[in-house]
Amino acid sequence: MDRDDDTLPERLTELVRAGFATDDESARRVLASLDARDARERVLALRVAAGRDLLDTPAWRRGLADDDPSVRREALVAIADGGGDAAVLDAVLDRLGDPDPLVVEGAAFALGERRYDAALERLIELVGHHDDPRCREAAVVALGAIGDDRGLAAVIGALDDKPAVRRRAVVALANFEGPDVDEALARAREDNDWQVRSAVDRLEAD
Repeated sequence: MDRDDDTLPERLTELVRAGFATDDESARRVLASLDARDARERVLALRVAAGRDLLDTPAWRRGLADDDPSVRREALVAIADGGGDAAVLDAVLDRLGDPDPLVVEGAAFALGERRYDAALERLIELVGHHDDPRCREAAVVALGAIGDDRGLAAVIGALDDKPAVRRRAVVALANFEGPDVDEALARAREDNDWQVRSAVDRLEAD
């Protein structure tokens, strides 16, 4: 057992309180916890630090490169909510190759939420080649959010993927226009999955 286990709950409680503080001492306490031994403490410290806008680019990068995937995922959630600058988003691109599928999913989501078009080629590659359907689904969503026509072929290609990915592809097509989109939606209207067909109906009703 970690020697610090007995004091971990107390440290986590202090971090929660620090989330409602504004003084410099609590800020230093939060930033120090970004390097804590326990991943749970690092996750909470990252959450509090992001909420208080205490993180600089090196701190964001450390969170994205943390040994524990839960910390990397927490960093991506905060970045999706608007944390970090363009240099941080460049670091998010590296997480599209992360060994943890949930980190990859979070990275794709963050890049889509931030409309980061520099990620376009990597997201297209993800849609076509990642082994985990959750990652392909998140990449399709991101391509739809970015809305660059260069991603359209990958979104249409996702209509041949698993049902969950096909449903996301239909929704993503709402951000594109043209005869290719119309043809793709007509095909999706005849899909053997009722939820895919329903997604087309909702899209056309809007």
